[in-house]
Amino acid sequence: MSSVAPVRSSDDGSGPARRAGRAVGRALHLPARGIRRATHAHGAGESGLGKLIELHAINGAGDVMITVALASTVFFSVPTDEARGRVALYLAITMAPFTVLAPVIGPLLDRLPHGRRAAMAASMLARALLALLMSGAVATGGIELYPAALGVLVASKAYGVVRSAVVPRLLPPKFSLVKANSRVTLAGLLATGAAAPVGAALHLIGPPWPLYGACVIFVWGAFAAFTLPHKVDEAKGERRARLSTHEAHSKRPGLRTVSRSVLCGLLANASMRALSGFLIFFLAFLLREHPVAGQSAAVSLGIVGVSAGVGNACGTAVGAWLRARAPEAIVAAVLCLTLGVAVLAAVFFSALFMAVLAATAGFCQALAKLSLDAMIQRDVPEAVRTSAFARSETLLQVAWVLGGAIGIVLPLNGVLGMSVAAAIVALGTTMALRGVLSAPRPHHPGTTRPRVA
Repeated sequence: MSSVAPVRSSDDGSGPARRAGRAVGRALHLPARGIRRATHAHGAGESGLGKLIELHAINGAGDVMITVALASTVFFSVPTDEARGRVALYLAITMAPFTVLAPVIGPLLDRLPHGRRAAMAASMLARALLALLMSGAVATGGIELYPAALGVLVASKAYGVVRSAVVPRLLPPKFSLVKANSRVTLAGLLATGAAAPVGAALHLIGPPWPLYGACVIFVWGAFAAFTLPHKVDEAKGERRARLSTHEAHSKRPGLRTVSRSVLCGLLANASMRALSGFLIFFLAFLLREHPVAGQSAAVSLGIVGVSAGVGNACGTAVGAWLRARAPEAIVAAVLCLTLGVAVLAAVFFSALFMAVLAATAGFCQALAKLSLDAMIQRDVPEAVRTSAFARSETLLQVAWVLGGAIGIVLPLNGVLGMSVAAAIVALGTTMALRGVLSAPRPHHPGTTRPRVA
């Protein structure tokens, strides 16, 4: 009898439990294999780009967890007037110092060419620690929350600058930089969309829980950063690029001396990034005060947010598919399109046009950024290309901050807001058209236009 007892016990409990565990493992293993197959396709696995795609997805998931926690504390948990004051305080304590620190991030990281993996891991660990520190203050909204949020912002942007510099090192054979950045960006967007509802569900348990989730994700990301190939840390033959070089004979080329069209494309992208920051802050308060008819403020914000996210994802997907032989023309076209929609939104202001403008801005911003990447790949020498990516990304982040500052101080008037949005895009459109006029002609004698995608 004693010899058959273990068999009976296994059948009653441990056997089914073990089989259920194996079934769950198989259910999770199949999606994981599918994700790995997608991220490592077309040589991305062999070159190491697949690892960077996965790392950027982890980064996006962690950032959105912190965003959910901060939004619930700074914005949704208090009346509109108090929320506006809190967001203004958030901008003053986090964004204002960031505008000073951001220009330093690129040059500082330029001095760490042999430690890019360590820099990305450090940015992840810093955010994991800061998430834990914020978990104690997120429920009360205490003043100590804001310096920690500043640290998270700086660490996040430092990761973004390093990631932009790393991508050219991991290109598979016959793989364009446009396509590589499209894959990386799309992975981040998909991870953000998947993690946002998880963060919202964790917030139902308690305000600190999204931050606990962010801590776990960022610790995972710190380990994942060191799985990137060692060539990420190689800097043989690299030099630093300058954005303000005037001397045409300079031995250290900058974006101006290399290509006027690159500089115009960068300034045009800066206007799109400023528009993004402006719309986030302005529409957040406008829709909270005047939600879409028949909908709550949260649902109204969700409609606009989903529109922008879908537009951005579609723009990234189109960028990966489009064979962009004339990136200057693409930048000019998408800015003209955004300008036209912004003008229509100002003239025929309505909830529908706000959603359309958000979707258009997301779509066009993605295509404009990918086209800027193509111009840098085409015109900036390899010796300073990674540095150029770092400097351009820093400038774009500063533009986002400035756009957000305009959005928070502007009166909550829809027509006025859309008019300001149109003015921001108009400045960028002017620079984009100048970039088209200054672009090298493919049939000009002695001029060749390298293939960029």
